[in-house]
Amino acid sequence: MTSFSRSARRLVAAASLAALSACGTTYELPETGGSYSDEAARLFAEARSSGPVTPLSRSAAEARYARVQPRVLSAGRETCRQLNTGVNCNVSMSIDREMSERNAYFTYQNGQPVIKISLPLIQDTASDDEVAFVLAHEYGHLIGRHVEKQQQQVLAGALIGGALGGLLGDSSDAVALGMGVGTTAGGIVYSQSYELESDTIGTRIAHAAGYDPVEGAKFFARAEAERGGQGGYSIWGTHPPDRKRVATVLATKAQIEAEQGLRGTQ
Repeated sequence: MTSFSRSARRLVAAASLAALSACGTTYELPETGGSYSDEAARLFAEARSSGPVTPLSRSAAEARYARVQPRVLSAGRETCRQLNTGVNCNVSMSIDREMSERNAYFTYQNGQPVIKISLPLIQDTASDDEVAFVLAHEYGHLIGRHVEKQQQQVLAGALIGGALGGLLGDSSDAVALGMGVGTTAGGIVYSQSYELESDTIGTRIAHAAGYDPVEGAKFFARAEAERGGQGGYSIWGTHPPDRKRVATVLATKAQIEAEQGLRGTQ
């Protein structure tokens, strides 16, 4: 077993704290109590009790995506640029025609930001608002830097847990683990705070694109299996339905109407 010197232990501790300190949300989440919580409970129950959506044909789903995508992509890029995030705002957004699960995801491919949505998911939407909110929500993961923060969390956990015990020797496995987070398309499961932050940002993007984010968020409130027929995660597995998420959308929409912008956490 490798023995750490005092200076090495201090380095590990400092690196761990630095990584963890960067893993919170980038923007303040809205307060969701009171009337927002009450209205969210009503909308959540309404969505859960509604009958199943009649799936769209492939051609109708393609047409819905073609209507929504340009508007959300434009609004997302403009929101990203206005926030001066420092990230690459030029997202590539398209249908993942190989994915059989009802899912959507944000990731990086060859260093470029990518948002993809499966055709089965589009077929399962009840309105253009729902497709818009799903796409805008995924854009929120880019603006919130969630992939990078997940990498930092994994690396911090490896440091704290001693997985970088070879810090003075071979630490390649732990570093590879940390850098590998977020590279598996459609398989990312973010923390609840990151999902809420993406809902907050996504609400603003969907609204800027001319869609109703409250109507769109009803998509996430519908009860569905976490895994599809092929065993892969559906969007209900990676984006847990929760009344607080609906309340977050309601509270963010109220902020928009009051002309309140996003506030950074630092």
